Amino acid sequence: MNSYELSRAYWNWAFDNPDLTTPYHASIYFFAVEHCNRLGWKEKFGFPTTMVMEANGIKSYRKYKSVFDDLVCYGFFKVIEYSKNQYSANIISISAYDQQDKALDKALDKAMIKHVTKQSESISESNSSIDKPKTLNNKPKNIEQEKIPAYDDFKEYALENKPSVCLDALKLKYDSWVQNDWKNGNDKEIKNWKSSLLHTLPYIKEKSSAKKENVNGSVYQIDEKQSEQIKKDFMDSVIRY
Repeated sequence: MNSYELSRAYWNWAFDNPDLTTPYHASIYFFAVEHCNRLGWKEKFGFPTTMVMEANGIKSYRKYKSVFDDLVCYGFFKVIEYSKNQYSANIISISAYDQQDKALDKALDKAMIKHVTKQSESISESNSSIDKPKTLNNKPKNIEQEKIPAYDDFKEYALENKPSVCLDALKLKYDSWVQNDWKNGNDKEIKNWKSSLLHTLPYIKEKSSAKKENVNGSVYQIDEKQSEQIKKDFMDSVIRY
């Protein structure tokens, strides 16, 4: 057999036995094929352990010995004489595997044919779809506008869940999200604004209120609007006088 036939035989076997093969098996086997080729296709040849380990980047002798024994067990190598230690060479021959080379209906052959057929069909479908007229979507949808609520809806939902929220602070939060392409302070896209608002409301300040005592010592609340009105009335009285 030549290199191509040996390669074909190996990959037929590997495709049928994915649970048995590893990259190390393929690397050592094809290094043996290359070594045998350079020796003029000798029927029996030395396969030095140190050389093989170095060429295949294997640092552990135990690992190399395990893979080598697997290749012998699977029938790819026939050992004529085992080495005495890791510094001497095994004498091996490469098995012919004629029966695998003749089996043209192997699983790998079938898989390759099936893959090529599917690829050809895919290319054909792709080419035939080039001339198909594209259906235009004429729906005037603006995704950005759909996912960003109106401020009135935003405010209404906020007041439902936190009636004491400061509207000025709420408006600032809304505007900051809009200016940031509807992303929060962590620059993450806001996909569900109601959920995001619920998580944000606890951190938005409440309406300010001031306590005032009357002459009887009782306490009453002055909200923000009342406070502003008191300031305005006071300033008007100052101007008048």
